[in-house]
Amino acid sequence: MLILTRKINQKLIINDNIEITILEVNGATVKVGIDAPSEVHIYREEIYKEIKNTNKQAQAPEVQDADAISKNVANKSFDLVSKLKKKV
Repeated sequence: MLILTRKINQKLIINDNIEITILEVNGATVKVGIDAPSEVHIYREEIYKEIKNTNKQAQAPEVQDADAISKNVANKSFDLVSKLKKKV
């Protein structure tokens, strides 16, 4: 991790196209301005973690109770057998 000291209105330049400006320092709080291309996604850490967690949950398969799956299969099998008997 690179650690730098900056004063108000001083900037950091990242990769020639991202500019971070220290706008205000108030006690333990620092206000920064970030100028970056629109394709660069910038998130506060807590929002980023929430997005990652939501995406992870969305990708996880929904697990049903084994008994419910078994009953569902049994009901469909019974319906199929009933339909076949009616045709015969």
